[in-house]
Amino acid sequence: MAEISSLGYVGLGVSDLDAWESFATEILGMQIGHRDSTSMTLRMDEYLQRFFLEQSDKDDIIVAGWEFQTEKELEEFVSEVKDQGVTVRELSGSELRKRHVEKAYSCEDPNGFAHEFFFGHGVARLEDRFRSKVLKSHFVTGDLGVGHILPFARNGAETLDFYKNILKFRVSDYIREEVAPGMLVDATFFHTKTGRHHSIATAEVPHAPKVLNHFMLEVAEIDDVGMAYDRVSRAGIPVALELGHHPNDKMFSFYAQTPSGFNFELGWGGVVIKEDEWEVKSYSQMSDWGHRRNNLA
Repeated sequence: MAEISSLGYVGLGVSDLDAWESFATEILGMQIGHRDSTSMTLRMDEYLQRFFLEQSDKDDIIVAGWEFQTEKELEEFVSEVKDQGVTVRELSGSELRKRHVEKAYSCEDPNGFAHEFFFGHGVARLEDRFRSKVLKSHFVTGDLGVGHILPFARNGAETLDFYKNILKFRVSDYIREEVAPGMLVDATFFHTKTGRHHSIATAEVPHAPKVLNHFMLEVAEIDDVGMAYDRVSRAGIPVALELGHHPNDKMFSFYAQTPSGFNFELGWGGVVIKEDEWEVKSYSQMSDWGHRRNNLA
């Protein structure tokens, strides 16, 4: 059975590219790969792009790009998805050039964005190696991919079936917590073959104003979390969840708002799952300490 390796890239539709350019470089520590009047690419490592942004009033996720290590695995996976009755299209040559990949396919998520499946990512020239203006260390990417995304589910049962049985994500664990009287968060966390605790998670929120709740970036040193928190505070960026720690993926992190209104999480210390040693659990709290909520999450 062919399996997704990692979350290779994320595509966002954003209304203010200028705001995102300064936010991505000065706050998050990414590097601009390419910028024109209607689009921008962001780098985190040797890949030519990890995020791509397109001018749009959507201000939401438009694509999750899932990487395969070989063309054979990609083709086997796509064939299996088609066998489940899902409509899959192959990306055109111009789309492949924009994604900086050799081959890719696309299908629709039940919640209104696309999943793309690819292999053969583009690598920057040595003289163009990744440089961050603000990071002390570096982003944790490589085989583990970009980080993770948490899109809300409009129909929880349909979405969970799609992620588990069509895309074949592996369940990492669950968190079910009453975050306010009568308000239960019921979240499911999924990992891919290379083992980042979760590359995607979801919870049913039928009337959420945006599909994407947040994306997560992981850094290699704890200092970079604290330094980013200071940059966010100095810039007056709204903090959604203050510094804290998750019981399931062991991530020390905080959450704050992007220029598009959804959140980002910046963290350190996340779990990498070893499949033969992993036990799926159900937790009763999103955070075991900290992460004080500021009515944005």
